[in-house]
Amino acid sequence: MSHHRPASHPPASHSSSPPTAAGVTTATRLQLSRLPVVLGDALAVLFPTACSGCGADDVVLCAACRDALRPRVHQVQRDGFTAWAALEYAGAVRSVIAAYKDGGRTDAAPALAAALRQAIGAALLHGPGTRADMPAGASAGVHLVSIPSSAAAWRSRGYHPVNLLIARCGLRPWTVLEGVGEAVDQVGLTREQRALNKDGSMRSRHHLEGQSFLLVDDILTTGASIREAVRALSAAGGTVIGVAALAETPRRFGGGAGSYETDHQMP
Repeated sequence: MSHHRPASHPPASHSSSPPTAAGVTTATRLQLSRLPVVLGDALAVLFPTACSGCGADDVVLCAACRDALRPRVHQVQRDGFTAWAALEYAGAVRSVIAAYKDGGRTDAAPALAAALRQAIGAALLHGPGTRADMPAGASAGVHLVSIPSSAAAWRSRGYHPVNLLIARCGLRPWTVLEGVGEAVDQVGLTREQRALNKDGSMRSRHHLEGQSFLLVDDILTTGASIREAVRALSAAGGTVIGVAALAETPRRFGGGAGSYETDHQMP
């Protein structure tokens, strides 16, 4: 009778074992954190593109424009509410956001989402921005709501810029607001004209009693869209506890002008 000796296997090498979460070094985490940037730049070489901020060749975002998109969260005052914004809508920031919204450059979404997430966090941390107190019976959960896109903007883009960024933040937008009629393009309108243009232009699709909301916008100018959204949510029984924006335009007055205008203002 033959006897078969079980095959022997060399002991597993510790160096070949996958590292545990606790064993991941700082250097490894740093390398992993740079993977999206490296992959994006590699794709830019295979499929030629240009920086959406300055036009530099073969990069989605160059180092200088990526640095310009690092969030510098600050409080913003507008008539009727306080908001938290991550960036100032100027220079490279303006170029990247405009390309993202109206040029189909969704490859900038990760960098923009990282900035927006900081503004959302600040708005939630610092409490109500449009009402002094939460009413009794209000829900402990806060829903994120953006300004609805016009039909023309949706047809042109095929996506909602703010909702896409919210999703890239790992959060869920609630599309509870809808437009009523077709508002005139806001570009070139004075502050008073913007307010009249937005007045009554939104409504809620649901009854919102006991629900709390954080309004999220991409570019905060005069605040007319935000004030209309607050009105529409409040009319349906909801409570707006804060406002977060990706970027805000500096308010400049003088010479009879209204506020500083954005050059791309399709909600």
